[in-house]
Amino acid sequence: MENKQETTASLPLADTNCCASDCCTDDNTNKSATELKELVQEKYGAIARRAAGGGCCGDQSMDYSIMADEYDTLGGYAPDADLKLGCGLPTEFAKIKAGDVVVDLGSGAGNDCFVARSETGDSGQVIGVDFTDDMLMKARKNTLTLGYNNVSFVKGDIEDIPLPAETADVVVSNCVFNLVPNKAKAFAETHRILKTGGHFSISDIVLEGNLPPALQKDAEMYAGCVAGAIQHEEYLGLLRQQGFQNLQVQKRKPIVLPEEVLAQHLSASEIAAFSKEFGIYSITVYGEK
Repeated sequence: MENKQETTASLPLADTNCCASDCCTDDNTNKSATELKELVQEKYGAIARRAAGGGCCGDQSMDYSIMADEYDTLGGYAPDADLKLGCGLPTEFAKIKAGDVVVDLGSGAGNDCFVARSETGDSGQVIGVDFTDDMLMKARKNTLTLGYNNVSFVKGDIEDIPLPAETADVVVSNCVFNLVPNKAKAFAETHRILKTGGHFSISDIVLEGNLPPALQKDAEMYAGCVAGAIQHEEYLGLLRQQGFQNLQVQKRKPIVLPEEVLAQHLSASEIAAFSKEFGIYSITVYGEK
């Protein structure tokens, strides 16, 4: 069941400074899973430090925030926790109830956790999982500022979630699984930590058509959730393989890369073909265990 109101996000070009001379030319197809995770930790750690006033060695060449939806109409929204790194509003669709245990995978600075907490109330519990130290530090600081005693954050890789089986009534995640090298394992872990009868709502980036090799090799395209994304049907298929049921696409939003970005990697004829034959989409998917 798709949301009929599709919106289009256009991806602008940000400052092209990099943290190293080759940071925008790394071949992600040849990187190991460990190297890809280190790339994500480096990029997102720098974003967290910059948000905290710590600065960075340079700005990324891709504006990750353009994919984000606005949270300011949702209860529990905390602006200091919103680093504009998502691609949807999974908590808006997650059917969270008072007293639920909610786990946010790839919780960043805590944005979705604080929105979820407004739904669970004092009787519920919200747990954020992230593997970037700077993000965890910022999230915990935000929790102290807000005075919540039922929101916590743990360090962990979502391919190996450090939580017991049957922990969560609801799992949410926002533009994170496309950053994970082994998506099948991460989905299996999501299934493991959900209670029987529990459900998830996940926003992510998916593809339709083949991403040109030149874009696959760009480090910023990987950290920006594009180069690590997979085909739409493959994504849903992996979820089915892990035993999730009643899958629904709750929202679908086209993401448009402008020619200025594409021109860094593709010829004029390749750009024309790309625009006609290829699609990048933000989807929010619901599923039940």
